[in-house]
Order: sequence, then structure tokens, then C-alpha cells
Amino acid sequence: MLAIIGGTGATRLAGLKDVRRLIVRTPYGEPSGPLVFGELAGKPVIFLARHGYGHTIPPHRINYRANIWALASQKVENIIALASVGGIKPGLKPGLLVLPDQLIDNTWGRQHTYFDGNDQAITHVDFTEPYTESLRQALLAAASQARVPLIDGGVYVCMQGPRLETAAEIRKIKRDGGDMVGMTAMPEAALARERAIAYVTLAVVANRAAGVAGSIESVNQLDAAQALLQGLGSAATLLEIYVSKS
Repeated sequence: MLAIIGGTGATRLAGLKDVRRLIVRTPYGEPSGPLVFGELAGKPVIFLARHGYGHTIPPHRINYRANIWALASQKVENIIALASVGGIKPGLKPGLLVLPDQLIDNTWGRQHTYFDGNDQAITHVDFTEPYTESLRQALLAAASQARVPLIDGGVYVCMQGPRLETAAEIRKIKRDGGDMVGMTAMPEAALARERAIAYVTLAVVANRAAGVAGSIESVNQLDAAQALLQGLGSAATLLEIYVSKS
């Protein structure tokens, strides 16, 4: 079973048909909302809006453990997580899609593991390669077939949010090897690994990061919203092709 997690701007999944909703109770509290079951390209898919269906949950308040647990309870084996990012690397222009292959976690205070109970043995999950390569390659192949531009690789740096970064922070992130900044890939990716679910981030570049190119003085939110809309349209096309071939 495939699950698609919607990020900023994606409170529903284009093309999803025969929708039904399921409220899942978890040991970790409430997920961001009901799981939405439907068909995409004739195949079963589960959709979950990460920020809630009214887009009201900020990145640091998302119950990532409940979300991943809820999906795992429905036998989800693969997760494609949509996310908006700010581009740092020169080629990451607004409106483009990118498939990162590495992560740096700069968040704090989030519930980031299932292995934290007093009655549980300490478990160290390998996270050398945070994204599932076989799933990345399948998406790259679908993008090629759909003729949707998809940038292969890059380091996603996860920030706490919900504020955007300062120009100085972006300069530091660039020195650390970051190619893009977002706010939601962690602990989502690590929790999926703990549940043995294949996971990738399909990132939409909404804007150039603070202090970069067109964002030298400030990040234009209107332009970012338009770029995000364009990118999500490309993502919908890519997802339908991927699902049809999976």
C-alpha cells in the first residue's frame, strides 16, 4: 500500500477517486486528520494532510509519531512525502521538483522516536541513507516517462519553523552542505525508518532561500505561493504516472 503525505498547499490529492475517510486512534495521540482512502490511476492510495485538512498545524506541532503509526497500522509499505522547500543550490529554482538523497536535522523538541519507553530496549536504527533508494529510482523513472523535470539528489536541511530563516542562517547552512531548507522531513523520515516503511521526500521549490538570488532582501510570499501551485501540479502528474506503473 502506498501513502502520500501532503505538505504545504496540498490538503487534498488531485485525481484521487472513490474517497472514504478513516479516523485512526494511536498510542501517540491524534494524527493530523483522518486517513483518506481512494484510487489514483486505478490503484489504492492513502492520503494524509500533514498540516491538517484546514492547514492549521505548524511544523513543530505536527504529531509525526501518530501520523506514521496510523499509516503503518493500515499496512502502508511506501510513503511519498510532499514538502515545500527553499532553494539554496543555484539549480533549485521556484516551481521545480527535487528528490533529495540526504538530510540534516536542525529541529529540536520534537518527539522523534518510538523507542523511548522505559520498558523498551535501546534500539539504534541505521540512518546512513535516510531516503529509500529503490523508491527514489522508481520516481525518477516515472518523471522521465512523464517528462516532468525532477532534480535528482540534494541535501535537505530540516529547520524548526514556523518562521523562515535569516540570511545568515542560510549562509551557515550552505557552508554545512545544505542544498535546500524545509521544516517537516524530520522526524518523519526517521520514524518511517523505525517502522520499516520505505520513504522519500518529493520536494517542491517554493522560493529561493533567504538572502539567495530573488530573495536577497526578503522572501516574497505571493511569488512563493504561485511557484508552489505550479510545482504541485507537476507533482500530481508525476504521482499519477508513478502509481499507474507501480
